[in-house]
Amino acid sequence: MTDPTDSPAADPPARFDTLALDAKLLRAVADQGYATMTPIQAKAIPIVLASRDVMGAAQTGTGKTAAFSLPLLQKMLRHENASMSPARHPVRALVLAPTRELADQVAANVKAYAKHTQLRAAVVFGGIDIKPQAAELKAGVEVLIATPGRLLDHIEARNCVLNQVEYVVLDEADRMLDIGFLPDLQRILSYLPKARQTLLFSATFSPEIRRLAQSYLQDPITVEVAQRNATASTVEQHFFSVAEDDKRRAVRQLVARRELSQALVFVNSKLGAARLARAFERDGLKTTALHGDKSQDERLKALDAFKRGDVQLLVATDVAARGLDIVDLPAVFNYDVPFNAEDYVHRIGRTGRAGAAGLSVTLVTRDDTRLVGDIERLIKKKLEIEPFELDDERPRRPPRRVRDDDDEPRGAPAPERYTERRAPPVPADPLFEAPYEASGSGAPQWESARKEPAAGRRLSPNIKPKRKVAALLGGSGG
Repeated sequence: MTDPTDSPAADPPARFDTLALDAKLLRAVADQGYATMTPIQAKAIPIVLASRDVMGAAQTGTGKTAAFSLPLLQKMLRHENASMSPARHPVRALVLAPTRELADQVAANVKAYAKHTQLRAAVVFGGIDIKPQAAELKAGVEVLIATPGRLLDHIEARNCVLNQVEYVVLDEADRMLDIGFLPDLQRILSYLPKARQTLLFSATFSPEIRRLAQSYLQDPITVEVAQRNATASTVEQHFFSVAEDDKRRAVRQLVARRELSQALVFVNSKLGAARLARAFERDGLKTTALHGDKSQDERLKALDAFKRGDVQLLVATDVAARGLDIVDLPAVFNYDVPFNAEDYVHRIGRTGRAGAAGLSVTLVTRDDTRLVGDIERLIKKKLEIEPFELDDERPRRPPRRVRDDDDEPRGAPAPERYTERRAPPVPADPLFEAPYEASGSGAPQWESARKEPAAGRRLSPNIKPKRKVAALLGGSGG
């Protein structure tokens, strides 16, 4: 692999308008409010424009999407046309993302950068109806952003043809490998032309990522603008020792102390996310949940509500840890310490983006010692676990006490620390408490109540008359 110091990006320009970009793209960048480039953009864009394969590593929130989308749009402008024929709009750039949320976000950015051109962009991912996606693909698109599973569905249904793809981007490639997308990636890449430009962007470079790059990239240039697995220096990190039952109170207390307008709360399970969101709602905080058991429509609505500021807390699993760009997010809470240490870097990367200040709070119990040690080894930094003092949010009631007559001397007044309670008296029932008295008649009442039928009265044909038995045989005689 080529050393990054030998690349043409050794001394990159700082402003977008100094790049060899078309006026349409510069206008779209200006519409987004961007003037200067981030380090990854300044180093990667000239290399991509020079048609070289790139391995780009930067901590999350540094603008990797613009680093690959702007130069690729610039290179595709030569194919720009206003024809309505799908044949004139084949897929020329393919962007693969690990999650639906990231794919949708990348597509929104690409469409924003291409809005002044005739280039078309589309996004396909699972969890929603495939028919509208198929119709859009058959109408023709130049830039296709997709998750691997749903893209294979469209390939097998012949909704898209990838034989004219010139550019491939693997975004958050380490995450795709973590969740088992390697076989899908290999299948998808087998459908693409061998002659293509391949870009691989990720927050971290693991040995598995480097092996993937050796297999599918041609003499790539490595661009790294941050130490591997480093956390942003603008993020204020705290680790608090808290009992499991006190975690929710700790989050509420910190939100109030810091006057946080919004916060992202990470948990390790989908069921835990749903339950915690309902608990915060009962506490009076506007909260929504984001996890894999929700439909894609529900997930997008939850994320949009959080981005608009309609929701104060977003309780999420690690589905929200990668690539999500939430502007000016002030704080991230690790309600649960992540099982994978690298996910800690990605979680806290949701705050402190693009040089802004941010707050990261991790709540640690006695069972989390090993997980915290994994984070220390990853970021190569000793972490101080601080004790957390909870405020008394409500006055504590004294424990209930059953008064015993022997507790106090007779005639002494009841102490003020508790109020004596006596059971209400039960009304007496004189009939119930009266002794048993035998009746004067020897025959039982039910026997005396029986009456013989009146003379001349016919019995029912269903009742047989009583037969008379001789006294010798035990009868009454007669």
